[in-house]
Amino acid sequence: MNKAGLVEAVHAVLGSTKVQAEEVVEAVFGTITKTLSKGDEVAIAGIGKFSVKLRKAREARNPKTGETVKVPATKVPKFSAAKALKDAVK
Repeated sequence: MNKAGLVEAVHAVLGSTKVQAEEVVEAVFGTITKTLSKGDEVAIAGIGKFSVKLRKAREARNPKTGETVKVPATKVPKFSAAKALKDAVK
């Protein structure tokens, strides 16, 4: 399922217009993104936790040239699934 599929599902459940359903989906994703950009985490009961993880700087190898390059430290989004979600998928 993609974002358009989520909009359709919200539209079907709420019985609202597709525009309103899209605004709801955008608001949820926007809030998660904004919270993560501040360095905070988002926990949704029964679904999981979104957080920010710091990747350490490291050395890597360019596969074309074989040259060693330095990859700087960076922040990446991380998702940890809740037990309820893991159990539902089994």
